[in-house]
Amino acid sequence: MDLLYGATSAVRNVEFSLGRGRIAAITGQSGSGKSSLLYCLAGVLPVSSGEVQFDGRSLGSLNDEELSTLRRERFGFVFQYGELLPELTVEENAALPLWLAGKRKAEALAVAGEILGRLGLSDLRKRRPSQVSGGQSQRVAVARALVHRPAVVFADEPTGSLDSGNATAVLEEFLNLARSQGTAVVLVTHDNQVAHRADDCYVMCDGVLTTQVRETS
Repeated sequence: MDLLYGATSAVRNVEFSLGRGRIAAITGQSGSGKSSLLYCLAGVLPVSSGEVQFDGRSLGSLNDEELSTLRRERFGFVFQYGELLPELTVEENAALPLWLAGKRKAEALAVAGEILGRLGLSDLRKRRPSQVSGGQSQRVAVARALVHRPAVVFADEPTGSLDSGNATAVLEEFLNLARSQGTAVVLVTHDNQVAHRADDCYVMCDGVLTTQVRETS
């Protein structure tokens, strides 16, 4: 696949595949194209050439409504700064994907509460995002990404805003939860220590996915 911004190639000749429940990390310097690749894989950015397939369907063949449904129901997202909604409580933020899928409020909050409990956040469910720490906020973002048991979670520098202690803890909890659910993860990071916790680790340079650093069973 390729992605062009005008005459600039952000993603060039990339071939990438991910199996169910696998965790792949893409590392590289800022501006290397790794976030652009992530958003192409998630169907947020349309590719300039080639195609992205999910479950045998080309994302390019889907209309806007179908893409929105796919991202809402089958994908999860974790961003560097969490992107929680400030007007919602912790449990409401975590339950949001279930509400959007049509779950009743009580059922959605119950499922969200279970995930939050596994992340050590049971006592914070009624707080607003402004009332929790950065590490706790990122755990809420992880809960929101996994609460609906998506097929794939796309994570863009999910620990980039955290100190090293919180980053390690949040990452371990995130990956353990994803593996327990059989959810695949595409993890973009500039931190090699973060990347090496994945099953498959890649390096991106100047828009090209150049090296598979290692693979573990």
